[in-house]
Amino acid sequence: MLAYTAGDTDVPLLEETIGQNFERIVARFPFHDALIEAAPISNGTPRRWSYTAMNDEVDRLAGALIALGIDKGDRVGIWSPNCAEWTLLQYATAKAGVILVNVNPAYRSHELDFVVKQNGLRMLVVAPSDRNSDYLGMARRALAECPELRELVFLPAHDIPGLTAGVPQDAREMTYTALLDRAEGLEPTALKLRMATQSAHDPINLQYTSGTTGFPKGATLTHHNILNNGYAIGELLGYTERDRVVIPVPFYHCFGMVIGNLATLSHGAAAVIPGRAFDPAAALQAVQDFGCTSLYGVPTMFIAELALPDLSSYDLSTLRTGVMAGSLCPIELMNKVITQMNMRDVAICYGMTETSPVSTMTGPWDTLRQRTETVGRTMPHLENQVIDPGTLKVLERGEIGELCTRGYSVMAGYWDQPDKTAEAIDAEGWMHTGDLARMDAQGYIVIEGRIKDLVIRGGENIYPREIEEFLYTHPSIQDVQVIGLPDPKYGEELMACIILESGADPLDAAAIADFCRGRLAHYKIPRYVEIRETFPMTVSGKIRKVEMRHQAVARLGLDS
Repeated sequence: MLAYTAGDTDVPLLEETIGQNFERIVARFPFHDALIEAAPISNGTPRRWSYTAMNDEVDRLAGALIALGIDKGDRVGIWSPNCAEWTLLQYATAKAGVILVNVNPAYRSHELDFVVKQNGLRMLVVAPSDRNSDYLGMARRALAECPELRELVFLPAHDIPGLTAGVPQDAREMTYTALLDRAEGLEPTALKLRMATQSAHDPINLQYTSGTTGFPKGATLTHHNILNNGYAIGELLGYTERDRVVIPVPFYHCFGMVIGNLATLSHGAAAVIPGRAFDPAAALQAVQDFGCTSLYGVPTMFIAELALPDLSSYDLSTLRTGVMAGSLCPIELMNKVITQMNMRDVAICYGMTETSPVSTMTGPWDTLRQRTETVGRTMPHLENQVIDPGTLKVLERGEIGELCTRGYSVMAGYWDQPDKTAEAIDAEGWMHTGDLARMDAQGYIVIEGRIKDLVIRGGENIYPREIEEFLYTHPSIQDVQVIGLPDPKYGEELMACIILESGADPLDAAAIADFCRGRLAHYKIPRYVEIRETFPMTVSGKIRKVEMRHQAVARLGLDS
């Protein structure tokens, strides 16, 4: 049987814009909680919006953009950690037909300038500066150096200690409140007229890839792409207006704004923001304080939550589901999340920014093995196949090759880079993921790692995921990543980079070899072992194995 599957098509795709969908949900659940920001402000009280209140503020913000002369298709960026204004702007730009550009909060001046120039960014909404990032200073430099950029808008600090709100210095700068005031003189029908000009297939979001192999590329996503993907995720999670979803993953990434905001708000549920950046205690406190039913995270986030010494003191009894995604999910970790955090229906989502993002997902009806050893089956209205990267022929089920996705979720292309688009999406519409995978007889997909992470030792293909899953069973290992390092005899050798459990005895290469011997083939036993406190990661929680390889090569003197 060929390694090809197509998702269900029983439920038709939504043929509406994000704004139209939101207004429909507001009409159904006008007084239900829509958005809650749990981080304390000056009086220690969380901020919260009902669906009606959120819609009113979204309309005011969208009207302000129109009043400022921002046209349909113009690009407006947001450069900020998570906050309520991020979500409000996401929906306001969607209503105004303006393309929201997600700017990675980890970017610095060089990267910001590239993004501004690459897409002709018209306006940038900027977070308050903190001790880690001088957002105001870098944004002002971009305003001075990039003629495409015409306005800066400074988000409020809400009296959170350590944040510095911007004070406008010239006519091109304004506070968020001053921007909202621009809507006062707008014709009442202006926003409705703007919404009427939009198609569900218009581009509405621009997300830049991580850029680990060069300058980032801007994945251009439409209403149709991300609204349908978010809605399908919410359906598989069983969301209703009774759900409350804690979203500690970053909004600038698809995980936060699609799996998070769009999946939640397209079902009348409440989106709960536990803080500007991930804090394990804050995430669990939000679950407890607001009786939340769903919690999101990448594997490293759940590891941090489970490692809290007072984990048992949090009331997690309201949890039933959630999403673990962003990188490969260890089996042992999934078991702990299900048993210790009450997330009996937790789902694995797999995908990439260019596919809006989710192309496979597990469901609550799947067996524990299927929900821990696979990334689920093909999402509704999508197709997946596993091909030989060399011949491009579809493989048989059980064989390992490159996973490709096709359907409504595939991006419109990389912004102003048709050559890069053609490299990623073939003539038949298949998005080539760069991930190694195999498909079983029931259509469940197992990710074996990145093609570029494949280690070839003495002619043997080694998939780091297999070794990582095995090493996770060691009682002293909290987290582990396996990488390949250059070797003059075998071409490559394995290194296991390990984070130990608190209080565990140190491990070395000999101890790991003893643990593996007789249970793994000899060529799969890591030659090198490195004990680390942390792994280098992107803001979205993806572990940067390329950086780890560079560090290890330099440290061991393997450059030659």
